[in-house]
Order: sequence, then structure tokens, then C-alpha cells
Amino acid sequence: MRFYTGFITFSLIWWIVLFMILPIGVRVLENTDTGFAASAPENPMIGRKIIITTAITIPLFFIVKWLIDTNILGI
Repeated sequence: MRFYTGFITFSLIWWIVLFMILPIGVRVLENTDTGFAASAPENPMIGRKIIITTAITIPLFFIVKWLIDTNILGI
């Protein structure tokens, strides 16, 4: 797998995992003022979720890289 292909593969896996992690642990404000969205999260913990996403993506990327490099999938 070349660098560009690896970068694109890592990015795709990272975004997919991020969208799976984002709704975990979200709490909505009970009392909202006028002008604020009622569905806005109280504390989205974006930094923590980015770190968790990266930690999950790294082993997944190497598994996908191994599958492609050994040609098990026939790609």
C-alpha cells in the first residue's frame, strides 16, 4: 500500500469511527434559553472522542493494510 492510498484509507476509517463514537455519552440540556437548540449537547467531549477515535482507528487501519498487502481479499 502506497502512502497516498494508506492516508486515504486511514482517513476514511477515522471518519467512519468518529461518526460512530460521537453520539456516545451525549447529554442534552434540560433547561434551554430562547435561541438555543434544544438538542444541543451539554458537554460534547470532542477532544476525548477524537483521541478515542484515533486509538480505535490505528489497529483497524493495520488490519485493513495487512488484508490488502497479503491479497487475501483479492483486491
